[in-house]
Amino acid sequence: MKRTPLYEAHLRHGGRMVEFAGYALPLQYTSILEEHLSVRREAGLFDVSHMGEFLIRGPGALAFLQWATVNDASKLRVGRAQYSMLPNARGGVVDDIYLYRLAEEEYLMVVNAANIAKDFAHLKELARGFAVELTDVSEETALLALQGPKAASLLQGLTDADLSQRKKNDVFAARVAGRPARLARTGYTGEDGFELFLAPGDAEEVFEALLAAGAKPAGLGARDTLRLEAGFPLYGHELTDATNPLCTPWAWVVKREKEYYGKEAMLATPCADKLIGLVLEVGIPREGYGVYSGDRAVGRVTSGGYSPLLERGIALAYVEKEAEGPFVVEVRGRKVGASLSPLPFVPLK
Repeated sequence: MKRTPLYEAHLRHGGRMVEFAGYALPLQYTSILEEHLSVRREAGLFDVSHMGEFLIRGPGALAFLQWATVNDASKLRVGRAQYSMLPNARGGVVDDIYLYRLAEEEYLMVVNAANIAKDFAHLKELARGFAVELTDVSEETALLALQGPKAASLLQGLTDADLSQRKKNDVFAARVAGRPARLARTGYTGEDGFELFLAPGDAEEVFEALLAAGAKPAGLGARDTLRLEAGFPLYGHELTDATNPLCTPWAWVVKREKEYYGKEAMLATPCADKLIGLVLEVGIPREGYGVYSGDRAVGRVTSGGYSPLLERGIALAYVEKEAEGPFVVEVRGRKVGASLSPLPFVPLK
């Protein structure tokens, strides 16, 4: 099992370590509920160094990214970031990604940890014929995520950058606790916050400085409940190689006016299912639980859990396109009423 540069720090702070995507990472330090609420109300700090990072450079970088991703990379100015997806030949999703434009001909792509090898092989294959250089810098990059309403004020005391001038999706170089870093006003919790790209050797010092300034360490458990409340997809759950993104709430990412790999197949694939949000009357839904309309099975839960803000079980589920409520979810053999909820389940900041 791989270790991030913060492995010893996690143990020192009482992290309960588990395996995730081949890495030893903290599930929690105190409790998932406490860490979740610390992010919603103050500032939580995550080690997300397991994520993958690729550098994409060269005069053909933009043309390549226009072909390899579904969002419009030409709209991405230097110093800005955008959410996107890598399509496959069948119109499905290889992975969902975040793309950062660092310079005129230089981009940073952040991918899911479990997909690093798959994504890099896919991109190398697509890069043939483009004047572009691809480099996997995942092992040379540590990544922290500071999230919550107090993230900016807390970080401001440790950096030379004027954070009041930085908007959502900005990316810029700065120093944090005296160490060089690349900061991005992005995140995966639905809160304001920053992601900090660091050299592995600097990660522990910056991590400790942020904790000393008041951030609370948070683990994988809170990361998942926060993203579920925010209604964000998780690859392998709401998005897969077989998912047509046009059939999801994230269809806005796909820009039909440009050409991209797999476009013809994607446009030709009909939507048999739709993704819905559900709030349960009682119980905690989990992945794979059946969703019913009356007595008829119409779908399944893809992500489920307890919402600390709503104090109810919530779920994302794919159901038949024509299915109408009222819906029930089978929780441990018992059918529980569930009401439709717009996404996100809680307001995004």
